[in-house]
Amino acid sequence: MKTRWKISPYIYILPALVLLVSFRMLPIVMSFVISFFEWTLHGTGGFIGISNYQKLINDPEFWQSMMNTVWLVIFVVPASLIFSLIFAVLLNQIKALRGLFRTVYFLPFVTSMVAVSIVWKIIFNEQTGLANQFLNVIGISPQKWLAEARGIFDIFFSGFGIHLPNWMGGPSQALFAIIIMTVWKSLGYNTIIYLAGLQNIAKDYYEAAEIDGAGKFKQFFKITLPLVSPTTFYVLMMTTIVTFQAFSQVYLMTNKGGPLGTTNLIVYYIFTKGFDTHEMGYASAAALMLFAVILGLTVIQKRLEKHVNY
Repeated sequence: MKTRWKISPYIYILPALVLLVSFRMLPIVMSFVISFFEWTLHGTGGFIGISNYQKLINDPEFWQSMMNTVWLVIFVVPASLIFSLIFAVLLNQIKALRGLFRTVYFLPFVTSMVAVSIVWKIIFNEQTGLANQFLNVIGISPQKWLAEARGIFDIFFSGFGIHLPNWMGGPSQALFAIIIMTVWKSLGYNTIIYLAGLQNIAKDYYEAAEIDGAGKFKQFFKITLPLVSPTTFYVLMMTTIVTFQAFSQVYLMTNKGGPLGTTNLIVYYIFTKGFDTHEMGYASAAALMLFAVILGLTVIQKRLEKHVNY
């Protein structure tokens, strides 16, 4: 009887463990092995050592895709955190129909990325899209959006007669359109997570602050922000990881990495190398480089955990 009770918990987790090993752990190990081979979809050309990694380091297309991804993360992560927290604070003030508003904000997250990408591609259409119609209303000339390769900083400063070099131009307007869509898509999930964090803050803190004469803004910066820091830490980590893995919006909204490759994100780059040119070994090496970058950033973020107030 004792032996049966010791084994039974492992029997319960066995199906999940088999799936985890088969579809998570094994592919990671195989990807690491394949990265040292000249491997295609039709077979292997033999062991080539670190040649795939050397080729990767010298490939300007890889570095462009990595830089595009960095721009995406730099814009999406802070914007997602700021807007999600603002909306969560506003929702937390609502007493009636709070459940309805939660549902409305959460709908973009549960909607298929394919459907969302197609809708936003229509919104950014040069001739008939709502984005350009809105710009016409406020007196701004229509934009090319998903077809514009110039950086948004260069576009902005060129209106003042200042032309920036490419490396200072910022993300392309096409990539910025994808940034807007990505922030909108993740807003609902992050807002609900923040709302849960806000509701865990005891009301006694705010009542004491009001007695001491603290206004709403002071309460926000002295009470809300510090006490919601565990939620911020979680949202920061998860949003960073998910944003580095962005793929569907590029594949569906732009053609072959966008104008001059300015929306070619790292995961899309890995996809094209693996399934368009059939360089599976090379694509595996790029995937492991992405894994190393995400792991490094996660470790750095974990070091910042000491500033979190639990």
